[in-house]
Amino acid sequence: MSSRGGGIERFHPGVIRFRPPRSTSYDKAFERSQGLIVRWAHLLRLERDEAPRLLQALMERTAEQREMLLQNTWRFRTWGLLELLIDRCLETSIQNPKHGEELGRLALKVADLADTDRYGAERLHDMRARAWSHIGNARRIQSDLQGADVAFHQGRKHLECGTGDLFELAVFLDLEASLRRHQYRFPNALRLLKRAISIFSELRDDHRAGRSLVNQSVVLLYSGRSEESIPVLYRAMRLIEPEAEPRLLLSAKHNLITGLTNLRHFLAAQRAFREALPLYRAFPDAWTQNRCTWIQGRIARGLGQTAEAEALFLVARDGFLAEGIPYDTALVALELALLYAEQGRSAELKRLAAELVPVFTSRHIHSEALIAIGFFQRAVEAERAEVEVVARVKEYLRKARYEPDLRFQDTL
Repeated sequence: MSSRGGGIERFHPGVIRFRPPRSTSYDKAFERSQGLIVRWAHLLRLERDEAPRLLQALMERTAEQREMLLQNTWRFRTWGLLELLIDRCLETSIQNPKHGEELGRLALKVADLADTDRYGAERLHDMRARAWSHIGNARRIQSDLQGADVAFHQGRKHLECGTGDLFELAVFLDLEASLRRHQYRFPNALRLLKRAISIFSELRDDHRAGRSLVNQSVVLLYSGRSEESIPVLYRAMRLIEPEAEPRLLLSAKHNLITGLTNLRHFLAAQRAFREALPLYRAFPDAWTQNRCTWIQGRIARGLGQTAEAEALFLVARDGFLAEGIPYDTALVALELALLYAEQGRSAELKRLAAELVPVFTSRHIHSEALIAIGFFQRAVEAERAEVEVVARVKEYLRKARYEPDLRFQDTL
């Protein structure tokens, strides 16, 4: 690992190492540096212990009051609080990306006010880079892709002014890859992840390497390469520390189940789902449970359990509708439509189309997907929504989600 400059050097979250200055009198320099290590470790421990109370004090106040506290009270300008804000930014963004972005901006303010002599200018640039990458991730989750691009651009500038720590680079690359995946730039995302995985492996950070492998599996699934994602996920699950990040393990297991289902290995998918069920139950949030129900329905349908599949799809569709996620609502609705078409249930098909179209067309959905939905509605109204027609619309929407320039042929 390389690093620019002297002084305190960050190698890993929570681990700080002091690099002694070069000196002809090495023994004396070493003694001084050992004393500095002890004092710095004690200071850092105190700051981290105090950080949760400082964060609570900040969040109990208005934005204007927070600004005044940061500007006028030195005890809010600590490395411990900066670390905590950045960590909470990433954690919070999963469920509340707007609040996560707010925490990231607070972290930037703390970094700007922190004492550069005390913490080191380059190391503060590293933390700004990480804060910007987390802000970019929060914006990605909010579908603000332009704003996310701006955030990662800002982060890269700070990274170039930082210590040159490879760990910081790998964390940044992993998050940037998620944005490139969201922009459908799959080759670019895979290149970033390959570099991140290589760095984490070199640093012997197995858990982080596993996290990037899970990210890689998502890119492969999105780009229609389910078969390639399976060995990647098995490798990831060997590296992930379950007690450190159980949601990450669930993501790996869910992606594995999805890949097996895409490949029509329904019995293997069912076994994997049963093994993962305790993990699904550990996360009762709507985002997790709706996807759990959906994949369970897909497995049931693949195994010929049509009544169970229908009940599960209805629950998942209503869940996505309540979440305000039109694309997933449409995909689950088309799973239902396929069942109804196979059973000749034209009345249910018409009701489904009537419910689906207004929800889908009221959101910001790309034009080709809207054409496909309109085609589905017309086919249903003309009572020509045969199995092949519904399957064509469903397959198009699945592919177009990750390839928005894909054209739809709207001919019956």
